[in-house]
Amino acid sequence: MLAHLGATMDEWDPRVLEALARTHHVLAVDLPGVGASTGIVPATIKAMADAAVGFLEAMGFSSADLAGFSMGGFIAQQIALDRPDLVRRLVLAGTGPSGGHGINRTTGPAYVYWDMLRGALARTDAKEFLFFNRDTKGKTAAKAYLERLQERLMDRDTPITVRAFRTQLKAIQSWGKAKRQNLSLITAPTLIANGDHDRMVPSELSTDLHRRIPNSRLTIYPNSGHGGVFQNHGEFSRIVVEHLAAK
Repeated sequence: MLAHLGATMDEWDPRVLEALARTHHVLAVDLPGVGASTGIVPATIKAMADAAVGFLEAMGFSSADLAGFSMGGFIAQQIALDRPDLVRRLVLAGTGPSGGHGINRTTGPAYVYWDMLRGALARTDAKEFLFFNRDTKGKTAAKAYLERLQERLMDRDTPITVRAFRTQLKAIQSWGKAKRQNLSLITAPTLIANGDHDRMVPSELSTDLHRRIPNSRLTIYPNSGHGGVFQNHGEFSRIVVEHLAAK
């Protein structure tokens, strides 16, 4: 499980993890320099992917199913391209390809920091603004999601540092400016999911991934934002389990 910008292992929706853990061995990971992990945050998505591969190999896995949300989806794509032998199945949520139009704009410091300021002024998590629509349905989903993230009380992870966050943000901006990769080389069956109104990684980039990755499946949730897979966690969990179980 490869998480989003600024996230530690605690940022994964527990309902999604619980659903997967009923039938699968689930590993959520803090890459170097994030949360409780020592080291320095890799400066590029490629270097983050290399670190994740190193983790898998150190754990003794010859193959794994990768699920990446947002920045985690960038990392998962890179691993699938670099080490297809390691990736059995792929889940890409709220994410987009390298060179994807709009990624650099919507993840620019002014854009992200503005919503972080809005969250601080409203005395809530910035994800309420970044991940969810600001209508009644979105606000209700945001509140429920943020409450779920606080359910586990013991051994909570160390929050990401400002320096680490800035390094990740620069890596994402570089990904948005990077050369388009040949996604037809991804061999793992791929599930792609997003909301229809993603302000962080434009929703049309999910359609672009689907068009370019062979043997991929696309699900777009209506009236949902960047956190559409968490707003629709029950349905998303169901199709992920179905995807991983397919022959």
